Amino acid sequence: MEKWPVGVFTSVDAGLGVDLAVAKELNIPTIQIHAPHAGNRDAAAADELKKRLDVYGITATAVFGGFEGESYADIPTVIETVGLVPPATRASRLAEMKEISDFAKHLNCDVIALHLGFVPHDRSIELYKQTVDVTRELCEYAAKNGQSLHLETGQETASGLVDFIDDTKCDNLFVNFDPANMILYGTGEPIEALETLGDRVRSVHFKDGRWAKSPGEEWGEEVRLGDGDVDIQKYVETLKAIGYNGPLTIEREIPQEPERQKSEIGHAVSLIEQLRSEVWPS
Repeated sequence: MEKWPVGVFTSVDAGLGVDLAVAKELNIPTIQIHAPHAGNRDAAAADELKKRLDVYGITATAVFGGFEGESYADIPTVIETVGLVPPATRASRLAEMKEISDFAKHLNCDVIALHLGFVPHDRSIELYKQTVDVTRELCEYAAKNGQSLHLETGQETASGLVDFIDDTKCDNLFVNFDPANMILYGTGEPIEALETLGDRVRSVHFKDGRWAKSPGEEWGEEVRLGDGDVDIQKYVETLKAIGYNGPLTIEREIPQEPERQKSEIGHAVSLIEQLRSEVWPS
């Protein structure tokens, strides 16, 4: 695979990301894909998807997990419902992520990823230790499948995420960096965060957003790539500076407006290709 190929976040049936057919229509060579629903991710389903991707000439670079009952309605609801941190749903979600790891293996994909949830800031409390333990167990399972686990940014500060990764002592635990999420959640300036995380960043999203009036208390606003507060040119320059060589994966979550979504993804492809040619000339 070439350095810095364009990608897009997509879905087969999960309702997140753009439809796979749009990636084909826009001639996008790589995708991150949200794992299908539980009944659609056995070996046979994976083989069918792999055949479809082969026909399209598309490579899956990461399979993302997500769970029933998660809600991004507001920041307090995210704390209560998202990822592997909430104790009530942790065991079933861990089992589901292991199933997703097996599905990804059938796709010949060596990365699984997810929003872990809001990791507690206090590293001495039991919930923090439990979160370290469940992450370590998932990393060990992924390693047996020849995979890395990528944690998407947003809920933690960059320094907090560095501490958490170090505390797990897992050598296959890395970061999927989403600059807009740093803004949307109010957890830090994205370029500074990217510099702090450095070579822990092994996959990225290209997404843009605007700061909320009260960052960390209310959501920021997701906008078209280049129209927000990320500074996309500086983002590309910083990715080069930290030695990032992977896909540049567009995420635009407006599935309720499919034509606008496709148009804005097309715009993002053009912008990325322009910046890539300027910052990473061949």
